[in-house]
Amino acid sequence: MKKFMPLLLLLGLGILVGSCYYDNEEALFPSLPGSCDTTMVSYAAEIVPFIGDYCLLCHSNQAAASLGSNIKLEDYSDFTSSAERVLGSVKHEPSYSPMPKGGGKLNACQIDKLEAWINQGKNNN
Repeated sequence: MKKFMPLLLLLGLGILVGSCYYDNEEALFPSLPGSCDTTMVSYAAEIVPFIGDYCLLCHSNQAAASLGSNIKLEDYSDFTSSAERVLGSVKHEPSYSPMPKGGGKLNACQIDKLEAWINQGKNNN
């Protein structure tokens, strides 16, 4: 039994250390219910970042003709004229081409913020 004591101690220590796992709540639950503030959505702070992350690869002024069906979303004026179509596409509604192409659906908070921004008058804020 004395031969196995160091092995058991090492195994127990390995299990103890391996069980100490921490993860960040935002990574585990990126969109917690009730955590999406849509009261005053800012175009610059909340809409532009997801346009850059998910749309501009195909819908920038340079790429739109070849990759984005000539739909430009890079500038405020271009985006506001297409905002309702973009909303239908990111919500994957019938008769809209689901966007982002080849990617997953945006998270519910991003979609809610886009919809709120449109309903709030598409302010350039």
